[in-house]
Amino acid sequence: MLFTRLAVPLRTLQTLSKTHRWHHTSLTNELIENMDKKATWDRFYTENGSKGQFKHFEWFFGFHSVKDFILPVLQTMSHSQIGPLNILDMGCGTSALGPCIYRTSPCAVKITCADISSVAVKLMQKHADSTAVEPCNPSSALAFLELDCTQLRGYFGLRSLDLILDKGTTDALVRSKDGQVKAGEIVRQCLQVLRPSGSLLQFSDEDPDARLVWLEREVRGAEPAADVGVQEVGELRGVSYFCYQISARTSEKIA
Repeated sequence: MLFTRLAVPLRTLQTLSKTHRWHHTSLTNELIENMDKKATWDRFYTENGSKGQFKHFEWFFGFHSVKDFILPVLQTMSHSQIGPLNILDMGCGTSALGPCIYRTSPCAVKITCADISSVAVKLMQKHADSTAVEPCNPSSALAFLELDCTQLRGYFGLRSLDLILDKGTTDALVRSKDGQVKAGEIVRQCLQVLRPSGSLLQFSDEDPDARLVWLEREVRGAEPAADVGVQEVGELRGVSYFCYQISARTSEKIA
């Protein structure tokens, strides 16, 4: 698989800062300790955006690494859906994941790229307005939203989303000092706002031996009941990445 040059695995932040390859060295300690805080990410994206011309910043990998995984999932979902698929890119930062799905998906999608950082959201909106990219499907739509993902139920209705994408957001939370409780609450809220046929896809560099145990514990007793699965995505610089799929137990599994 092809990985973008700017992809950064969260587990290597400390190593990268020590070898002077991490260009946000002043933020490294704050990121590790406070990845669940809005102020941390506002500062991160302010510094990242001050480098000059806008450039998408990717945690882990970019869209091209998972397009052959995501696009078939969307195609399968669209067969039983009237109207656009409602997709949430949760904790989008300045990733190109959501805009790339909007640009390349043959089936109609309504993508909301949401992040707790108002700085990231404004950078993404400004870039989208200046580039005016046309969608593959004329019925597709793209929106950007400042949103604390622990408050999903306050913005999205019950069973209103078809797919939620999480590329690094949960990893940032569970690695922060006080974020693990928030991460578990987000998973349970995701299950409530997903349609019965929908799924939450978590892209992570955390080994299944740890993540599956944590996810199964967090969904135990959840309403609706949920199943958890995992699929390997690929490897970058010696780090393996995985896709964890969380979906309602009554939903048909997506291959």
